[in-house]
Amino acid sequence: MSRQRVRDLLAQCRITDGKDFRLSDRSTAGEPNGIGKGEAPELLKEGVETLASLQDRLAAQDRHAVLAVFQAMDAAGKDGAIKHAFTGLNPQGCLVYSFKAPGSEDLDRDFLRRHVLRLPARGQIGIHNRSWYEEVLVARVHPAILARQNLPAEVVTERIWDERLEDIAAFERYLSRQGFMVLKFFLHLGRDEQRKRLMARIEEPDKNWKLDSGDIAERRHWDDYQNAYEAAIRATATTAAPWFVIPADRKWLTRLLVVEAMVEALEQIDPRYPELDEAGRERLRDAAKALRRKDA
Repeated sequence: MSRQRVRDLLAQCRITDGKDFRLSDRSTAGEPNGIGKGEAPELLKEGVETLASLQDRLAAQDRHAVLAVFQAMDAAGKDGAIKHAFTGLNPQGCLVYSFKAPGSEDLDRDFLRRHVLRLPARGQIGIHNRSWYEEVLVARVHPAILARQNLPAEVVTERIWDERLEDIAAFERYLSRQGFMVLKFFLHLGRDEQRKRLMARIEEPDKNWKLDSGDIAERRHWDDYQNAYEAAIRATATTAAPWFVIPADRKWLTRLLVVEAMVEALEQIDPRYPELDEAGRERLRDAAKALRRKDA
């Protein structure tokens, strides 16, 4: 029953049509829907075990690929969500990549190229910590980043952000038509909760390493980022590539919802172990006979 409550809550987080989406309507704390924090460890364990079983069948079937994209403000818990949601999966079937600021080689090419190079193969689960959405988020909030991309003047118009969002939506539609299941997670953190977590990074020695010099400065652009996220979700939320606006103030709830979204997506694919035809079964019978011989 608790697992169903997680799924019911997940349904409220899923955005498949961004037309009337407003980020301000979404809670950062979320309503646990009767789920207690004490239940979370067992529910998370159950979800990860189910995901691992589905991953095994996904790899065996070798037809679909699943890509999970994570976006969030600083300290929203992307790393923790990835760690807890995907622990227990077969590393051979996962491709995890954390995208940093593009280097000079990346800046001389189109903005999707470096992400395309990190896509999972069929039968794999890909996890992207940040993604092509950075090009309509951080680049939109900080015009100097766009200026470093060496774009010809005629393409840098007032429509560039709408055009990039159109390109992203078209690319995700293309991936869907190639057998990719694309899930996009925005971990929706409250500003006060972010302050608490950043303070913890300063005050707790074992968390000092997590604080980046730019984290505090970026808080000044909070509203700009919220507007950019809202515009991105509005323009690119589709049934084929849904957004999940996950409340991030409660880490345990965030992790439960991420795992359940992955399980639900793989259940929708319904991967199966390949079945042998009669010739294949005959080969197995012959192999069994050979192994039973004393000289085998």
